[in-house]
Amino acid sequence: MAASLSRLLIAFGAIGLLAMTAIIGWQVFGRFVLNSSPSWTEQASLILMIWYVMFAAAAGVYEGFHIRIALLEADVALPVVKQFVAKVREEAVGESCHDLLPPASDRESFGALLANRREVDEHHAAVKDRHGRSLHLLLTTRVLRDDMDEVKGLVAILRDVTELEALRGELQQRESFYDLIGKDHRMQEIYRLVQDLSDSDATVLILGASGTGKELIASAIHRSSLRRRGPFVKVNCSALSESLLESELFGHVKGAFTGALRDKVGRFEEADSGTLFLDEIGDLSLAVQVKLLRVLQEREIERVGSNDPRKVDVRIIAATHRNLLEGIAEGRFREDLYYRLNVMSVELPALRERIEDIPALTDHFIAKYNARTGRGIQGIERAALTLLMDYEWPGNVRELENAIEHAFIKCRGSLLQPDCLPTLLQQDREVCAPHMQSTTPPADERHYIKQVLDECRWNRTIAAERLGMHRTTLWRKIKEWNLTED
Repeated sequence: MAASLSRLLIAFGAIGLLAMTAIIGWQVFGRFVLNSSPSWTEQASLILMIWYVMFAAAAGVYEGFHIRIALLEADVALPVVKQFVAKVREEAVGESCHDLLPPASDRESFGALLANRREVDEHHAAVKDRHGRSLHLLLTTRVLRDDMDEVKGLVAILRDVTELEALRGELQQRESFYDLIGKDHRMQEIYRLVQDLSDSDATVLILGASGTGKELIASAIHRSSLRRRGPFVKVNCSALSESLLESELFGHVKGAFTGALRDKVGRFEEADSGTLFLDEIGDLSLAVQVKLLRVLQEREIERVGSNDPRKVDVRIIAATHRNLLEGIAEGRFREDLYYRLNVMSVELPALRERIEDIPALTDHFIAKYNARTGRGIQGIERAALTLLMDYEWPGNVRELENAIEHAFIKCRGSLLQPDCLPTLLQQDREVCAPHMQSTTPPADERHYIKQVLDECRWNRTIAAERLGMHRTTLWRKIKEWNLTED
C-alpha cells in the first residue's frame, strides 16, 4: 500500500513538474518572441511548483528519505550574501588592482591612474561588466603617506552612476529641441513658439546679439514646418557689397554687367518651396530693401538685367543683432519693410542671462568635438565649469563653443581642466581685485551696486562676492532698479 501511494505521489509530482516546465516555457516564448504573455502563467507556475515540492516531499517520506525544505527569504538569504561578499573581500586582499577591475575600454586609463598614484576626483569611465552590460563609474583616489610624507599606498573608490547617467541623458533630451540647448524658461518659451510656427508660413524676424544662435532658431523653424522637405538657403547680408548681394539674392542674366558670362540663379529661386534665411538683414542697403519689399508683397523676383518677373514660393526668415527701430529713426532701415518682416518676432536672450544652461551646452559641445576629433573626453572638472559659469560671455554661445574647442586642443586627460580654458576666462576673476573695494558702502545703494558691477565687468558672481550678497539678491536688485551695462 505504501509503495503504491508513493508511486502515485511521484506521478502527481512529475505531472506538476512537466506542467510547470511547459507553462514557464510558454511564458518565456510569449514574453521574448511574441512580446506578450498571459498574466495567469506566473501564478500557475508558482502553484505547480508548490504542488511538485509537496508531492515529491510526501513521496520522499514514504520512501524513508530525510527531508529538509528551506525557503530563501530575505532574512535567510542576506546573511549568505554577506558571507559570500566577505569571502570575496578576503580573496581580493593582496591581488593586483588590474585583475579586480572590470573589463572595459577605459581599463587602461584606470590602471594608469592607479599606477601613477595620482589623486583624482570623480574620473568618469564607461565600462562593461562580465555580462556585457554598460556601466558608468566614477573613480576617486587619495594618496596614503607616512609621517615622513612618503607615499605608501593609494585608496581608490569606485562609484556606480549608471542610473544617474541614464537620468541625465533623459534630462538632456528634454533640454534640447532641434539642436537648441537650454532649460531656461525663456528658451522653453522659444521652443513653444517654434512649435506654434510649425503649421504657419508667416515671415519671422529673429532678434539677438551675435553668437546667440539665430541661425539655429531659423533652422529649427524650417525643420519643424511644412516646408521641411524643401531647401533651407542661407544668405549673410553683411558679407557682400550691394551689387553682389543683389545678384546673389535675385540672380542675373548673361551680359547684365561686366563678368556676367552666363545666367545665374539667385538664392530666392534656389529656396523655392523652402525657406530663405536672411542673416544680418539690418545691414541691407536701402536700394536692396526696396527690392526685398517688392518680393514680400508680390511673391515674385526679377533677375538683374531682366524685366521678366518670376514667381517664387519662399518663406522668409530674417535675423539681425541691430536695433531696427533705431535704424528706422535714423533713416537706415525702411519702416514698411520692418513691419513686413516682423509678422512674428523671436528674441534670443544673451548667454549671461541664462547661465543655468551653460552645463548642458558644455556637455553638448564636448560630445560634438569628441565626435569630430575622435577624443574620449568624459566631461569637465567642477573648477573649470565654475569658470565657465562665472564668465560674462560677450560672444555668447559661439564664444562658449570656441572655449570648449580651445580646451580640447590643450587638454591631455579625460576631463577638461581649468588651465585648458582660454586665459581670458581665468583673468576675468582677477578684474575685481580686493584693493578696489570700498571700505563702507555709500548711502546710495543703487549707485554703489552699479559701480561694483562696472568694476567687475558685470560679472555678477564676482560682484555679489564683493557686495556680500547672494547672486539671486543681486539679480533682483538689478531688475528692480533697471540697471544696465554701459
